[in-house]
Amino acid sequence: MEEDFEDAVLDAALIGAAQRVEHYEIAAYGTVCAFANILGETQHASLLQETLEEEKKTDEKLTELATKINAQANGASEETAEEATGKQKIRPRRVA
Repeated sequence: MEEDFEDAVLDAALIGAAQRVEHYEIAAYGTVCAFANILGETQHASLLQETLEEEKKTDEKLTELATKINAQANGASEETAEEATGKQKIRPRRVA
């Protein structure tokens, strides 16, 4: 598969897959946190809320990265992609 796509296109697809996982986790932790609050399990709810916030931060980072990578996948240069987002350069890590 790697031979069939440019690096930026493959990276965009991988980021999209990672964001789908993050969105699933956000929904799951949000639901369980709400249940814990309803049941009066405040300590558990607090820990679940912390995890939920971590998942949201991860999603935000993936969104920033996706903005750059998607621009590159669409043919923009790396510099143009950085200018479009106004953010520092973020390099994706490849997972073996």
